[in-house]
Amino acid sequence: MARCLVTGATGYIGGRLAPELLAAGHEVRCMARSPERLRDLPWVARTSVVKADATDPGQTREALDGIEVAYYLIHTMGGAGQFAENDRRAAETFAAAAEQAGVRRIVYLGGLVPSERLSPHLRSRAEVGEIFLRAGVPAVVLRAAVIIGSGSASFEMLRYLTERLPVMTTPRWVHTRTQPIAVRDVLRYLAAWASVPDEVNRAFDIGGPDVLTYADMMHGYASVAGLPHRAIIPVRVLTPRLSSLWVGLVTPVPSGIARPLVESLRNEGICGEHDIARYVTDPEEGLIGFREAVSLALKKIKEADVATRWSSASTPGAPSDPLPTDPDWAGGSLYIDCRSLRVDADPEALWQVIEGIGGHNGWYSLPVAWHVRGLLDRLFGGVGLRRGRRDAYRLRTGDTLDFWRVEEVLPGRLLRLRAEMRLPGLAWLELSVSRSGGGTFYRQRAIFHPHGLLGHLYWWAISPFHGLIFGRMPVNVAAAATRRKAVPA
Repeated sequence: MARCLVTGATGYIGGRLAPELLAAGHEVRCMARSPERLRDLPWVARTSVVKADATDPGQTREALDGIEVAYYLIHTMGGAGQFAENDRRAAETFAAAAEQAGVRRIVYLGGLVPSERLSPHLRSRAEVGEIFLRAGVPAVVLRAAVIIGSGSASFEMLRYLTERLPVMTTPRWVHTRTQPIAVRDVLRYLAAWASVPDEVNRAFDIGGPDVLTYADMMHGYASVAGLPHRAIIPVRVLTPRLSSLWVGLVTPVPSGIARPLVESLRNEGICGEHDIARYVTDPEEGLIGFREAVSLALKKIKEADVATRWSSASTPGAPSDPLPTDPDWAGGSLYIDCRSLRVDADPEALWQVIEGIGGHNGWYSLPVAWHVRGLLDRLFGGVGLRRGRRDAYRLRTGDTLDFWRVEEVLPGRLLRLRAEMRLPGLAWLELSVSRSGGGTFYRQRAIFHPHGLLGHLYWWAISPFHGLIFGRMPVNVAAAATRRKAVPA
């Protein structure tokens, strides 16, 4: 069995590949810039975790020490400006560190590269693949088009467009052919390369058995999901930018991530070969078809068994600074709205309400105000409220929760959320449970660190609404806790 390093373990594919490798008997080390986001994952105790940034040669070299097979699953899905340069620098640093560490093989998951003009993101993916193929370590570059699986960005975009729009005016790219692949087959290919003994240094196209247009996939999804036939009306004037804004408004995928997906759909994504079968044989039952992949994904969603989501990875442009822990923080102004309330309920019942907050469960104050704030966020390119929750009852560090991300969760005691909405500053919301003098207390802190004059103006402009939104939350949370009896975890 091989000693494997998985980069991007906090992301969609990496978070699923690590347990696959463990199940196959391999030794797994996870490399992450924020290791604390792996802490609550059920499989992480069987791995070792190292903190490293792929652009840091020293950290990367140390993370690769003793590794035989290194999986490079780092992508820049959104953002602007220097993303291609950042991807190039990270790949070159990783390749050089892998050679110094004596790594036997690098495995990289990129995108299918058509012959026509590439989008900037596909061009960057192709460049990263070439960097690894030219490096001093043998590399396997797997190139896939649309990945179909519960929680993937491509699947969520397809799902919500089809479910919410029975009649769609669509851009030209809905008639571009592509070869979707089930996430299970992607993971099977990736995991298999930890065991292939041959020295291989080349790229492989991977795809499922079906070649479809995006319109075909929407009709296929509707059929599997039991929805009426969808009417699709093409509109030739919709540019990728307009399409991404439209996708951002209709689906949970924000426009910053939707745009590279849309741009890649302008190009045909069809496999030019299936040579990978010489090294990783196809299963006897064959590769998973599109309709079966959709059915499997919907089953996972229905059973609330979605292991990772597209939002598991950091959202481009979203703040990532941790909450300053020093009350007299010297980094600048901090505005804090604190509220507390004694609750006539057991601490366990109160915690269950807190841990279940958000998503379909709501925020216990003025739903209209929360939805308006979410809509405004999406209009400005943010994530809005549509990311919802991964699990309706349980949270873990790193989970996304509407336009928040779970920065810290101490079961039974504390939930700290970091805002990922568009803001002129950084914001957190803390909800906690404590017992004092024989009573149960709910405590709530809204914290804002403004950036510049605009940040200060923003805080004072929204202050009148705090009494309506944050002021009602303690009362309603307490009432919900009082009404329920704590159930065993």
